[in-house]
This record gives sequence, C-alpha cells and structure tokens, in this order.
Amino acid sequence: MNHPLPVGAAERMGSVAGQHIAIVTDAWFPQMNGVVRTLTTTIKHLHGFGHTVSVVSPDQYCSVPCPTYPEIRLALAWPGAVGRRLAELRPDAVHIATEGPLGLAARRWCRKRDVPFTTAYHSQFPDYLARRTGLPADLFWPYFRWFHGPAARIMVATESIRCELREQGLEKLHHWSRGVDLACFSPDAPPPPEFAGMDGPILLYVGRIAVEKNIEAFLDCAYPGTKVVVGDGPARASLEARYPEARFLGRKSGRELAGCYAGAGVFVFPSKTDTFGLVIIEALACGTPVAAYPVPGPVDIVTDRVGALSHDLDRAIAAAAFCKRADCVAHGRQFSWEAATLQFLSGLRAFEPEML
Repeated sequence: MNHPLPVGAAERMGSVAGQHIAIVTDAWFPQMNGVVRTLTTTIKHLHGFGHTVSVVSPDQYCSVPCPTYPEIRLALAWPGAVGRRLAELRPDAVHIATEGPLGLAARRWCRKRDVPFTTAYHSQFPDYLARRTGLPADLFWPYFRWFHGPAARIMVATESIRCELREQGLEKLHHWSRGVDLACFSPDAPPPPEFAGMDGPILLYVGRIAVEKNIEAFLDCAYPGTKVVVGDGPARASLEARYPEARFLGRKSGRELAGCYAGAGVFVFPSKTDTFGLVIIEALACGTPVAAYPVPGPVDIVTDRVGALSHDLDRAIAAAAFCKRADCVAHGRQFSWEAATLQFLSGLRAFEPEML
C-alpha cells in the first residue's frame, strides 16, 4: 500500500515545479514490462506536476539483443557518451533506474564528478540471473551491492524488499510504491470476445512470458476452469506447444487489458522474483481476487479479504475464489499514481547544476 507522506509533503512537492529530472534506464520501448510501465506513468505525472523529464534510454544508441532475452536491447554507447548527454542536459537530479550498461555508465560519470544520484531496485535480478544461468543468486549479489551502495537513496516498492536489501547491507532505502490508472482499470471494463464460450472459472495470468515468471507453475495447476495467458515474451512459443489447453491471447493494453482482468474469476500470480507486481493491483482494481505464492510482492499487497497466498497454487486459487469482488475493488483503489509519484519526488537528491 502507498505509504503516507509527511503532513504537507504532497502540497510542497506538487507545487515546487520546474525541476529538471534525468532518468537513465536500460528498460524502455519497445519493451513492455512493469519497469517500463512504471517509468512512463511516473514521467506522465511528473509532467503534470510541472517538472521536466529527460530520459536516457537504449533507443538513443546502437544496441544488441540481450543473450537469452532478445527483446531486451543492451545499449552500446561510446565511452563517455552517457556522461556527455547528462552534462548537456544539466538536470537538477539524476535517477538511475536500472543496473544495465546505461545505468552503469551514468553511475560511473556521477561518481567521477561527485554528483549525487538515486537508484531503484525494480527487479530481483540476482534471482532472475540464477533462473537463467543455473548459478546461485548469491554469486550475483556483490555486483548489485556495489552498484547501489553509493546512491544517495535506493527506491524500493515494498517493505519485504526493503528487508532483503538491508540484509545485503544496503541501508539508504526510500519507499516508492506503485499505482493504478483507476480511469482505465475498473470492474465495469467489458471482457474480451475471446472469453465468450470459455469454461469457467477463467484463471488469468498477465505479464511477460519468460522463464523467471514461473508460468509453468500456473499452467500445471489442476484447478478446473480455463487458463488464460495475456502477454508476450521469449517463452511463449514453447509454453503454447506444451500446454495446448491454455489460451494465449498475446499482448493487451488499456481498457482491453482491464476487460481481461474484470472478466476473470481469479488472477494467478506465479512469479517468485518480482519486487512488487503491478498487475496484482490492476487485477484488484478490476474486482478480481489474487492467488499467489507467499513471497515479496504478493505478501505486501494481498490480504485474506482480496486473495490467498500459499505454496500450493491450487489451494490459493480455491481460497481466492471465495473473496468478494467489492473488497478487491476497494483495496485496489488505495494505490494511486499521484501518491507514488510524490514519493518518487521526495526521494530525489537535487544538486547544484554547477557540479556538472
């Protein structure tokens, strides 16, 4: 849930317009994932508060496909190119959103010039890398401790992730939650035509179709009904071949995506490596209860009134199906992008442009 800001903070942050914020990210269009959606929505609201945002992203440089994850482009910026870009922008604050090549170049430039910067821990990358390489996650943690350690603040979405980062020795943590576009995600969104004729209940997964999302655990569930997968990704073809009884609808967005949520009986979130789970609160805002594992992300959002958590997904689905949809809507509506954006603003570390 969104943590409240100090009394008067929203008014102060919303009224102090005119900041120029540079956001450096390795995750950007044409990717469509939780990080990209979070950044683009936050930028939209920053503009609404009167701030200027410049994005340094892979589409501005030559890039190559990420090994094992070709939809992700790794930028090949010449040495110093990112630093020169930041120097030209002369922002009031630098936020490094990801730990990839662009984020690394921005971090190097800021450290060399003693420019303060903030980072965000959007994804459980040590666990992602462990799933993709077969190596233990502990092998990758030293890099992430090194990367985030010098940040003025590290923005995290949930208390459970905050605890994990503290255990890794990272202390300068700042709460930055997520929100729902309540004008789009609501229980009255019409279900897609593909739902017509499906045997109920409809069990829904929404998100990237990739190995780290643990979608097989959902598709292996014995609970009766129709399993629907919305999204795209590198594992889609293999999962479609292995699970012909499931329905794969591809990528959906906006009101069409909202209709998928609203028309489902239970939203199933099988991932064990997410730091929040934006799709969870979107599903709840549409009135759909959530079944998930008791891991960071779901444990910070899902209560007994709006879903169920269990190491046995079938049991979680069975329990979630009894939740009242009105309770789900009320819970989902507590997550506001306006409040989340003010949290982001309050965590930035401004500096004097002369430092550039």
